[in-house]
Formats: sequence, C-alpha cells, structure tokens
Amino acid sequence: ILFSTIILLGVCSWLFPIISILIKLDSKGPVLFKQKRYGYHDEVFDCFKFRTMVVNADQESKTTEVGDKRITKLGHFLCKTSLDELPQFFNVFLGQMSVVGPRPHMLLVDDFYKPRISRYSVRSLVKPGITGMAQVNGLRGDNGDLNVEMKKRILADAFYVKNWSISLDFVIITKTIFLVIFGDKN
Repeated sequence: ILFSTIILLGVCSWLFPIISILIKLDSKGPVLFKQKRYGYHDEVFDCFKFRTMVVNADQESKTTEVGDKRITKLGHFLCKTSLDELPQFFNVFLGQMSVVGPRPHMLLVDDFYKPRISRYSVRSLVKPGITGMAQVNGLRGDNGDLNVEMKKRILADAFYVKNWSISLDFVIITKTIFLVIFGDKN
C-alpha cells in the first residue's frame, strides 16, 4: 500500500491526466476500463486499466489476439509499454492486488484453464499482481499457441508462489522497470 501510494502520488498524479486526454483524443468512450477478475482465494474484484480498445460488445467475452482491430493506435503504445496497467495501483491501494504476483486473467480465461492445467489454482493462493514472474520472463500477451504459453505462465506463477520472498519481489519490480524503460524484446 505504501509503494502504491508513492507511485499514485509521485507518478500517476501527473501521468494519469496526460494519458486520459490522449485516450479521449484517440477514440470515443471512457478513459478507464474495468473488468471482473479473480483475486486472492478466487474472490472476484473489478480490475482497473486504461482503455486500449474501441468500446465493443466483445470486451467481456473475447481476449485480444495478434492484429486485433479493436485496439486503438494509442492502445498499442499503452499495452507495449504496460502503461495501461497503471490504474491497477488503485487496486493495490484498495487491497485487491499486490504490486507483484500472478497477473489476473479474465474470468472466462481462468474458468477455461483451471480444469485443464494442473497447478493453475495455485495462483489464487496470493494476491494477483500488476507485474509478475511470467511477465518479466516474456510470458505475456498472445505469442502464438495460447495453450502452450499458458502452461509456461502457470509454471512461472507456481514458482513465484512457492519461492516468494521480498528479494524476489524487488528483482521482479526492477526487471519490470527495466522492461518498461528499455522495451520488451519479446
């Protein structure tokens, strides 16, 4: 909560208005997007993000895909730099998320993969995070065969849950900052 407050006051206080104006200039619709996600012990919460797509009927029922036409020009930039995730510091402040942990997926994604991938439910033993072990190791987004990619993500998430330490969190946060500043090569 302290780290989240520092980020909200030190970075988001000036960056949110800039991103909000750019989103409004880029496309019609709300600045923020909220979506139901599973959190700690599968408790459902509203996960906040900057809106990166045009408002559409599929936003609750369809995941993004390579070349997705729903993503706006600004949305591509926000996703590539992970700036679309910044509003999740409000989720951290509200106690629904942590800065580091397994990334929360759409409810339909969790409901699909839980019975298909062993150890999937291990993710709910900790709060979901803005960043996580899978993300800093290039296991994010749609990189091809989602079944294979999801299994790799779950292995990374399970490793994080089993080996959690404050030093591991600092390593993941440092790698995240590096990837945001210098770009993700994946």
